[in-house]
Amino acid sequence: MKKLEPFFDTVGEILAVVLVATYVVILTNAKWDYIQIEMILDILQMINMYGALALVGIVGMEAMSKRHVIFRIAFILALAFIFVFLFMPETYAQIMG
Repeated sequence: MKKLEPFFDTVGEILAVVLVATYVVILTNAKWDYIQIEMILDILQMINMYGALALVGIVGMEAMSKRHVIFRIAFILALAFIFVFLFMPETYAQIMG
């Protein structure tokens, strides 16, 4: 698992840059309203939400690659728990308001 640490590091860095760019577009659009196509805004919002979860997962896996297998299993189970509950419609509606 320690050999995967550079992979997780690289993917985490790329994902962080994509998320920062997404935040910039969403925030500037909120101020100046230059994106007129609703579908593009929906896609950006989904990238924002699921990208943040993916980034937490990638960075967590990078951190867990240095830890004991028990901690890795606990972390993976916690991610799976979050992932399963995000796909329940009532949970998603509650989070999004």
